[in-house]
Amino acid sequence: MYGAICARSDANAAVMQAEALARKPGHAGAVAFSRSGEPATGDFGDAKLIRKFGDVPDDLSAL
Repeated sequence: MYGAICARSDANAAVMQAEALARKPGHAGAVAFSRSGEPATGDFGDAKLIRKFGDVPDDLSAL
């Protein structure tokens, strides 16, 4: 099951948010990633993992 998706303006903010989410009760883990694209059209490139916290699978391609 997937939880909240939180947009952050820089990598450090994304890592801090992911770490905080992973520590919340009921959350198994969280990832911080970056991607570029066009929000208006929904066209985005592949996500690049920055850091993961908690119980997150090594292979994220299915997420």
